[in-house]
Amino acid sequence: MTTPGPAGNTGSPEICAVVLAAGEGTRLRPLTERVPKALCPIGNIPLLDRALARLAGLGLTGPDRVAVNACYLGEQVVAHVGDRAHLSVEPGDPLGTAGGVANLRTWIAGRGVLVGNADAYLADPAAAPGEDVAALLAGWDGETVRLLGQPADDPDAPGTFDGHRFTGFSLLPWRLVRELPVEPGDLVRTVWRPAEAAGALTVVPYRGTFYDTGTPAAYLTANLHAAGGANLIDPGATVTGRCREAVVGAGATVRGEVTRSVIWPGAEVAAGERLTGVIRAGAGLTVLAEG
Repeated sequence: MTTPGPAGNTGSPEICAVVLAAGEGTRLRPLTERVPKALCPIGNIPLLDRALARLAGLGLTGPDRVAVNACYLGEQVVAHVGDRAHLSVEPGDPLGTAGGVANLRTWIAGRGVLVGNADAYLADPAAAPGEDVAALLAGWDGETVRLLGQPADDPDAPGTFDGHRFTGFSLLPWRLVRELPVEPGDLVRTVWRPAEAAGALTVVPYRGTFYDTGTPAAYLTANLHAAGGANLIDPGATVTGRCREAVVGAGATVRGEVTRSVIWPGAEVAAGERLTGVIRAGAGLTVLAEG
């Protein structure tokens, strides 16, 4: 099937996109006990919105071209996405990355699939066009598996592919997607490793900044990167205290001192409080992320 692809690339295989947002985010607890990881904000923008905006930049928008899966605290994901994408709500426990894609097989309907993890934070270098997610799509033949990756510190470490660590996005051909069973499973074992063994997997280098945001430390680091070494304060926040390298969300109130920390929308920092290297969520929840 060849039709106009993303950004009007006539003649390339037809592509749709799936954003995986069903996981429980166990490593980010207790932040994810009340909010799904996909909706945790980085630089005051929910991770899921960052993923959808990135796809929109590739010409992939709307429920005909983009799907989002949901399970854990799925009602929040469904309400947040609205009509911006096709929604696939998995009953019971999450189906995993492979099962989640398989569950969308009828919607995918013969197309190649750009699969992105909602919890991946990527910041593209302005001086390196063609070395971002768009590079996954360039010249794709519709048959091979492509992964976006960065050189690993240990190229032989488990979980690496051709000496690279995975950075959140992969491109899958329909011929493999149609064979996936709708049962719990991950893409590493069911698609990527078999394709690698068959010589049908290519790693596309990504030279931007990447964090998987799976732990409080990585989540904080990604937020500080989004802030660019300065304060990033939503116009709807009230700040009468002192902030240094802080990310403060809409409706938050800061009367104390905040350093290298994230204050979620609606959260409060009382006068006399001094927070350093933490995430302050609503209802007074504070998670130490550095130090």
